[in-house]
Amino acid sequence: MNSKKEAIEAIKKKLKGQKLTDHEIFALMDEIGHNRLGPILTTYFAAAGFSQGFTKHELVEFTDAMVKTGKQIKFEGIVADKHSIGGVAGTRTSMIVTPIVAAAGFKIPKSSTRAITAAAGTADTMEVLAPVEFPVDQIKNIVNQTNGCIVWGGKLGIAPADDVIIQVERPLAFESFDKIAVSVMAKKIAMGSTHLVIDIPFGPYMKVRHMKDAQVVTEKFEYIAKKFGIKIKIEVIPTDESNGFGVGPVLEIHDVLAILEQDKDRPIKFEDRSLRLAGSLLDMCLADVVDRNSLPVVSQSGTGREIAEEVLKSGAALLKMREIVKAQGGDPNFSRSMFKVGKYKFELKASTSGVVKAINSKELNGVSRILGSPEDKQAGMKIVKRLSDKVNKNDILAVLYSSSKWRLDEAVDTLMQLPMYYLEK
Repeated sequence: MNSKKEAIEAIKKKLKGQKLTDHEIFALMDEIGHNRLGPILTTYFAAAGFSQGFTKHELVEFTDAMVKTGKQIKFEGIVADKHSIGGVAGTRTSMIVTPIVAAAGFKIPKSSTRAITAAAGTADTMEVLAPVEFPVDQIKNIVNQTNGCIVWGGKLGIAPADDVIIQVERPLAFESFDKIAVSVMAKKIAMGSTHLVIDIPFGPYMKVRHMKDAQVVTEKFEYIAKKFGIKIKIEVIPTDESNGFGVGPVLEIHDVLAILEQDKDRPIKFEDRSLRLAGSLLDMCLADVVDRNSLPVVSQSGTGREIAEEVLKSGAALLKMREIVKAQGGDPNFSRSMFKVGKYKFELKASTSGVVKAINSKELNGVSRILGSPEDKQAGMKIVKRLSDKVNKNDILAVLYSSSKWRLDEAVDTLMQLPMYYLEK
């Protein structure tokens, strides 16, 4: 049986809920990764995985096959990495964690995705500052020069099957927990990661809605990481709203730069989440350092969290971000004023008085996508009122931006049908 026929038979088996052999899994990933299966059959596989799920052994084999059917990058020594499984609107923690960890003396080659279900992915947002598409050799040069990078993994040829599967998932905006774990771990293994922190937000409007689901996802990540010798820390964080003020690439860059510049009006919840993740990652890395005196002075003593705070407050993280942006071909002299929002805007106002009881993050992401995000970098939403805020009638709850009048009108119509804010008197 040739490889394509074997892959098709494997899809049929999985649709029936049957286990796949290692050989079938490799054939399936090889066919998908090299675009020989086509979008229809790939969609059948994605749907089968979503409905039937995989055994622990299958998870490991799918991860291994994704890695082996693509390119791999190797770095010397400790290689740090961080990933959030997403679903949180306007929380670009990778763009804070990466320069902090790099400035603290550790390599952190951050390969990110573009948005699947959110209004923007890290790669979409970083693209406001600098190019994010590079060949493998150039990424190695950037990391060896600056200790870090923030790039899009979609054109690297790393875990190529994952990139193809993402393309068929995007229109339906769904991912299974199994697929999330395999996708993330395959990319991290292929990027040479040795120490990894995973951010799992859970809440009523997140991808992971309940603590019991977070525990299931945690076990999947830990199992795969152990099999591949990666040290991992899972941070399960209750999340009921966006940690930042902006949703959409330019608006999210405003938040990122406000934190890096330590502006007095920066989003503190966003900053605290970033410091928590950076601190956990640094603690893991520091535990495996033979001689801390070989690190930058800031990292020679203290906990990971203390080091992360000092790197951020001292301006070292901002300086490191400028280095990374320059190495990736962007303007290192960036400032928030350089990045404008869409010229068409609408102020969403409260129709009654009360207290903000809930903000639907899925609607927030969905409406921002209608506005044009992430393709339209200037589109998105600025959150004005947050959870527990008191609101008077006609107070501004949020401001919508788009480069298209038609898209703005569509988004406003959607909000009238599907409310994003819930007020309690």
